[in-house]
Amino acid sequence: MKQSVWRNNIKPGVSKREVLAWAFYDFANSGYTTVVLTAVFAAYFVGTVAGGASWATLVWTLGLSISHLIVMVTMPLLGAWADQHTGKKRLLWFSTIGCVIATALLATVEPQAIYWGLFLIIISNVCFSWGEALIAAFLPELAKPEAMGRVSGWGWGFGYVGGMFTLGLCLFYVLSAQAQGVSATDFVPITMVITALVFACAAAFSLWGLRERSPAQTVVLAASNKSGVFKKLLHTWRQAQAFPAFVGFMWCTVAYQGGVAVAITLAAIYAEQEIGFLPQETMVLIFVLNIAAAFGAWALGYAQDQFGHKRILSLTLVGWVLTCVIAALATNKEVFWWAAVLAGLCMGSSQSIGRAMAGMLSPYDHRAQYYALWSFATRLASIVGPITYGLITWLTGGNQRWALVSTSLLFMLGFYLLKKINFNQGVKQANGEV
Repeated sequence: MKQSVWRNNIKPGVSKREVLAWAFYDFANSGYTTVVLTAVFAAYFVGTVAGGASWATLVWTLGLSISHLIVMVTMPLLGAWADQHTGKKRLLWFSTIGCVIATALLATVEPQAIYWGLFLIIISNVCFSWGEALIAAFLPELAKPEAMGRVSGWGWGFGYVGGMFTLGLCLFYVLSAQAQGVSATDFVPITMVITALVFACAAAFSLWGLRERSPAQTVVLAASNKSGVFKKLLHTWRQAQAFPAFVGFMWCTVAYQGGVAVAITLAAIYAEQEIGFLPQETMVLIFVLNIAAAFGAWALGYAQDQFGHKRILSLTLVGWVLTCVIAALATNKEVFWWAAVLAGLCMGSSQSIGRAMAGMLSPYDHRAQYYALWSFATRLASIVGPITYGLITWLTGGNQRWALVSTSLLFMLGFYLLKKINFNQGVKQANGEV
């Protein structure tokens, strides 16, 4: 990286090793979402473990929703503890190990083992989500405020490279196994092991290079030991009311991230059951989607700092609506490919922008705690979106096209809520300028 680029984006005193280690965690954990939640295990669970039953998609989304509910009620407490004890890195080690072990154990899920599969998905996704929120809380310690979008885009873009790397290894193995006549019940478990190993190795490098920079804060834990997590959550939410732009962005996040969650967790299921993709074709599709997402994260990461975060996020939400319409109307693989590429561009940019905006609207000395609230919003979105999709699919006798049309309404709502946020005023308030 050129020295001028470094000086313009990274805070003084931050080493290149730290930034690379931070971005490398996105590389490490993206294989989990790409292979487990999107490309391989989701479709395998619905089509093979659950036997393709009409209720299978709903059960899959229910399992994911339970995991997100657990994260919603625990992450604010973990964030407050991390702020008080300078413990983000310690918690990140714990969540990483938990996700790696649970992902590897997915290899033991056999047809009809629905409860065992759901249990492991819940555990792995809880640990993954904890880690996602914790690594995001390092961002404001590394990037200058005016470069938050660009640096966040570096991480997201590098993350999609990691997702492609893991998926590419899995695809190479699957094609080799299929050439030898190996069935999905035999090759899918191996892809889970591959994913876990890549996550473990890459995350170890990342965690070795990360450094805690924020000083320990005096965080009122709201008597969490006595009153439980729910009161801690309520206490954190009440504190956030002093920052209306942050609160408004949380509601916006719930809306549009609900749609993003549908794309992440149900794309492979839709491609195989509605469009007729074969498993190996789905993996190639998701691979290309990740290329588009990496480009979107990098390119629009720079664009948001230059043209405004709200403006670029609004553009991606319009793109998401178009994606839903094209995919719902698609009757062949060629048209669906176009929808997938557009979804990739929008996915990379919208997720990168969301993380940057959450950091810019959070008070500096309590960012781990406020990133926990952002995680709460994304987890709530991950319940609202997929559950709505699953319910509509079940109520319409397995018609996922209507469910996809309903998803576009979430992006429209997010667009409306985003327009109501005074972003510049919110950033000044978070920095103590007003």
